[in-house]
Parts: sequence; C-alpha cells; structure tokens
Amino acid sequence: MTTTLTISIDQLFRAQPGGIGTYVRGLVQGLAELDDGSLEVLGLAPRGAASNDVQRLGLRRVNAHVPVSVLTRVWATWPLGVPRRSTIVHATSMAGPFAGGRGECVHSVAMHDMLWRDEPSAATPAGIRFHERRLDLIRSRESLRVFTSSPGLDDRLVETGIDRSRIHPVRLGVDDDGVEGADAATVASLLAEHGVVGTFTLYVGTREPRKNLERLIAAHSRARSSGAPLGPLVLVGPGGWGEVDSADATVLGLVSRANLKGLYRDATVFAYVPRAEGWGLPPVEALYAGTRVVASTTTPSVRDNPHVVIVDPLDADSIAHGLVTATTSGDDESSRRRRRGSVAHLTWRNVALDHLAGWR
Repeated sequence: MTTTLTISIDQLFRAQPGGIGTYVRGLVQGLAELDDGSLEVLGLAPRGAASNDVQRLGLRRVNAHVPVSVLTRVWATWPLGVPRRSTIVHATSMAGPFAGGRGECVHSVAMHDMLWRDEPSAATPAGIRFHERRLDLIRSRESLRVFTSSPGLDDRLVETGIDRSRIHPVRLGVDDDGVEGADAATVASLLAEHGVVGTFTLYVGTREPRKNLERLIAAHSRARSSGAPLGPLVLVGPGGWGEVDSADATVLGLVSRANLKGLYRDATVFAYVPRAEGWGLPPVEALYAGTRVVASTTTPSVRDNPHVVIVDPLDADSIAHGLVTATTSGDDESSRRRRRGSVAHLTWRNVALDHLAGWR
C-alpha cells in the first residue's frame, strides 16, 4: 500500500529560505534515497513562480493557489491545499499546515528553535506574537507530533506544557555530494577579486546582530595582531535583519554552492560565534570539509564535538584565544579526516530514517 506524504515547501518560495530551506531540500533528498516505491512524496507549495529546488529534487508539487504570505495565515485554521489522499502531513516549519488528509492521517510539525525567545532583539514584535500564537496552537493540538532538530529543544518544549510522548528528536544532515567544490585556483581567484590573497578565516551565514559579527571581527583583529596565521576575515552570506558593521572584514555576499564548498575546504579556520542559534549548519559543513572550527557555546550542532574549539560568544578575548588555539591544531590529512568523521552520521538519509520512525 502506498503512503502519501505531503510536506510543506513554502520556505523554498521565500526570499531567504535559510536553514529551514536546507532542511526541506535535505529531507526530500533523504526520503528519495530510501524510496522503495511505497512512499509518494508531495510538496505543498504556494501560488507563484516555479522553484528550481522543486525541479532539481524531482518533487511532485501540489498548489495551494494563494501567495505564500496568505498561506501562512490561512494554515493556522485551514489546511488549504492538502490533498485528501494524504496519510501523513508534515509541516516543515511553524507556518503549518496542521490538519487535512484522510481521517486517520498522521500530522507533524518541525520545530527548529525558540530564537524569538532567546534573542527577541532579532525579531519584530509581530514576529514574536506570531511564534507565540503558533506555539500555543501546537501545544493545544494533542495529536500533533513535534519533531525537534535542535539538541535540548525537546526539554524546553516539555517545560512549555507539551507532553514528551509527542516529541521526536531528529537529526539534521550535512552531506551534499551532488555539487563538487570549486578547485583551489577558482577559490583563490574569487578571493583575489576582493583583495584576499593567501590564508583566510571564514564565516558563513546571514549578517545580522544575532550572529555576533562585530565581536567576531574585533576578536579576529586581536588574534591576528598576536601573530596568528589567520589571514583576513571573509564573510559569506546575505544581509539579514538589522544593521551590522562589517568593519575591515571582506564581504563576499552570496556565492555559488561550488564556491562555498571550496571556501569551506580552503579556509585556515572557520569561525561561527552567534549569541543564539537554533542548530548551526555552517560549522558542521566546515567540519565535513575537514576544516578547523571555532564555535560558540550557543551553537547546538557542535558544542559537544571534541574537534571544535568552543568559546564564549560574549567574551571577545575568549573568541580571540579560540582562533589562535585553532591555528595550532593539526591540519594534516589525518586531522581533517577525524573532523569529517565527527559529523559523518549527519546524513540526510539518517534524517529521513528519523522522520519515518516518528511517523510510525
């Protein structure tokens, strides 16, 4: 018997799909790897232009026939667009939907963080109200299963009143072998266009206050002045919500996936020290490339990884010391192999297996 799984893919149609977009793409990839013909996966999308992600993933799209901004509001009370034959409906974010499908349909929602509480300055008042209302909705739907991707989030949700039996921790993935990293010459040429030659320190992510870039920039300058072979600080990623002074850091902005993988591989050190974070994919991607990583205690994805230099995000001296320490750790092939091995279990296939277990 075929199981029809409908998942929301509205995030892929937003201006900045971000980490949730990565999760959606990876989950679909992992489910495809496990497909034995018994699972039909449908992507529930808003009205609008076609998404290259949907085409690349080979995902069958079903339309809700309203724009994404309307869909988010409607899904709170009405599962618009959910096919009636659905046996599982999975909301990939707190946007929804939370119902629909057959009478015996399994409903689930992915919760990735509680950043609107952890870092309220990084959200608008309307955004905070939205998330609190959705949390209330999720708490009240006792049949709704909750998939948590951030370590420790399950305990926090229990504290809000959600029964632990409803909560299913899942992993996130890092494997993306469909795109080959740019070769060293291409990466060097890209950097040279921005005045960077030789060694460099890399940050990847949005440029917004929550990411603590101003403190990272100050700490990097301090560490570099001590003689540590860090090279310039290179920032990759889009601008986010709020103003950030990039000072003397080199801003590349958005780059292709091939160039990004090449930058991860060739960086002397990768640094990621947000004040608050839901999970933290970039440092895991850097480890997957074999690169030395400095990360904050507030980055759940790597804070327990023994191959990462962990620092206090609120202490520039701690960050500077961590950057210097990272340059003294091994960077030979054996050391790089150990770093890659530390995240080898974080595959999208395993993510799909975690979800399938939660839907049973």
